[in-house]
Amino acid sequence: MILPIIAFGDKVLRKKCIDIDKDYPDLEKLITNMRETMDNASGVGLAAPQINKAIRLFLIDTSPFAEDEDLTKEEQTFLKNFNKVFINAKITKETGEEWVFNEGCLSIPNIREDVFRKDTITIEYLDENFKKHKDTLTGLASRVVQHEYDHIEGILFTDLLSSLKKKLLKKKLEKISKGKVSVDYRMKFPLAK
Repeated sequence: MILPIIAFGDKVLRKKCIDIDKDYPDLEKLITNMRETMDNASGVGLAAPQINKAIRLFLIDTSPFAEDEDLTKEEQTFLKNFNKVFINAKITKETGEEWVFNEGCLSIPNIREDVFRKDTITIEYLDENFKKHKDTLTGLASRVVQHEYDHIEGILFTDLLSSLKKKLLKKKLEKISKGKVSVDYRMKFPLAK
């Protein structure tokens, strides 16, 4: 089932999310619904707060980036197959040079901005079967995971912008929270009348 994506301005997007266990109600169904919702909105990631659940769960599917001709064949293959569920994730290390990438967010439609992030992360998490993993990721995979991880920490990519950029975006963000934005996927707006 395709769920509405929560828009900028909703309090759930600012909550530090809580861990879950394997007895979380209808977890398999929730993950399936999140995947359908992400795919329907042409996203590469979706975190539980974006569908109004303050839990430490997010999905990643970087396959749309695999078509980038500037990447090596190895990078394209990796991104094509990087499709994972992250439960109770914890980034334990961030290293490497900061690099800029133009980011967007399904909860903040029609706004894209350059964001600086470290190149490499180490992350510990559970998959949908509650099997433990520890991965070291670089490049676009690292970037997408960092963006979704921020969601479960109550952080949005706009928080990482300069104060000038934030001021310039203020009116656009207010319009989004009021539902005065055109999108081709279901959304829930906190201040819509």
